[in-house]
Amino acid sequence: MEVDDFRTFLRGLDPVVIARELIGAELVSRTDDGVETAGYITETEAYWAPEDRASHAYGHRRTPRTEPFYQDAGTSYVYLCYGIHELFNVVTGPAETPHAVLIRAVAPSRGLPHMLERRHMETLKPQLSSGPGVVSKALGITREHNGLDLLTADGPLTLLPPTEVIPPEDIVATPRIGIGGSGPEWAARPWRFYRRGCRFVSRLNAFS
Repeated sequence: MEVDDFRTFLRGLDPVVIARELIGAELVSRTDDGVETAGYITETEAYWAPEDRASHAYGHRRTPRTEPFYQDAGTSYVYLCYGIHELFNVVTGPAETPHAVLIRAVAPSRGLPHMLERRHMETLKPQLSSGPGVVSKALGITREHNGLDLLTADGPLTLLPPTEVIPPEDIVATPRIGIGGSGPEWAARPWRFYRRGCRFVSRLNAFS
């Protein structure tokens, strides 16, 4: 898929569809000293503002923190969760439409030694990059990566489209995790997706 076609896809009005289809996409990070690390996306969650009470942009909330939500599709949104974890999201939908997809897990594809070093691990285990907080740690993503165009080929972060078609039966849908405070209607929606049979998934059996 060409860059223009990928951006057009990300501009789609349904972030739930996009979240499912981003399974298998590759997220690549690059540092100023030439280190490149990457992972194939294995788990996502969709956020559909302004209606979605679990979204930071619920009710068209617009603050310096949420401004990336209103940029064009393919923009990064990185925020601090619980004062500890920096979580990475892909903004979707047309500009001024605040949809986003949270990347919850990746399977390492490039630069594994550097990913292990960042996570203070010696051997490859699913804990390396299973969970949205550790995805950012493994790939070196911080809030300095907020508001970037992810479709720039040589930028600090690049999102590459999937190179294979994953059969629908190989993608599992469950409710999202950790959003009970948004109310039962939104907490129950099956907007979390992960690749069946993949080790790199957070809370694999949370709803099964």
